[in-house]
Amino acid sequence: MDGRHKGGHDGSGKRINPFMTSTRRAQLEAAQARGMAMFDAIERAGFVAPGRLESDVDDDIRKLAERDFAVTVNWHKRIVRAGPNSICTFHEKPPVRVIGPEDTVYLDLGPVFGEWEADLGRSYALGNDPEKKRLVADLPRLFDVVRAHYRASPGITGAELYAFAQKTASEAGWIFGGTIAGHIVGEFPHAQRVPGPADLHRIAPANTAPMRDPDANGNERHWILEIHLVDQAHTFGGFYERLL
Repeated sequence: MDGRHKGGHDGSGKRINPFMTSTRRAQLEAAQARGMAMFDAIERAGFVAPGRLESDVDDDIRKLAERDFAVTVNWHKRIVRAGPNSICTFHEKPPVRVIGPEDTVYLDLGPVFGEWEADLGRSYALGNDPEKKRLVADLPRLFDVVRAHYRASPGITGAELYAFAQKTASEAGWIFGGTIAGHIVGEFPHAQRVPGPADLHRIAPANTAPMRDPDANGNERHWILEIHLVDQAHTFGGFYERLL
């Protein structure tokens, strides 16, 4: 995959093991595939529907994940956001909302499969509002634009990719709603396994280090890219994420 080291040394003199890099990436891709299958099952079950509380959708997802996918641990809390709550970021805590018939709704899930973290987000536009449908359609499209820029920019920093994500959203007529545009992911819990400043683990303005630099353990860092779009009036939004 792009960004994968072919061997060599990091700044501490540690040698980067290309076999280990390939194995870790394969495990993360397998966890992501399992997470995407879980999202497909959620959609088939029809959990996201008008008249339902966000908290009820969350509980249904928890039960399905445990019963059908053996998920008993999540590396971050499940997020279900609808209507005006969909402009909120991860750490905000808006009041629980009943899903409306014309709402956008996004799900942000972090299931752990074995010892590997997955992190996925999808959005839905209920009803027939063309702008809301355009926003939801733009999420994966702009993800691909930002990912292509990352792949074409070997020395890009987290701050630079965040700025590019903002620019890409603006050119499409949206506001980039996230305070970050992603983060590292890995063996659970990655936050304890990978030492070093938290800013280096995020795609955000404070990360001025090249994203392809190895982590403090000498391993390649594997990134989640997040696209959070909000309309110009700050009335609705959507979210999409997966491995960069």
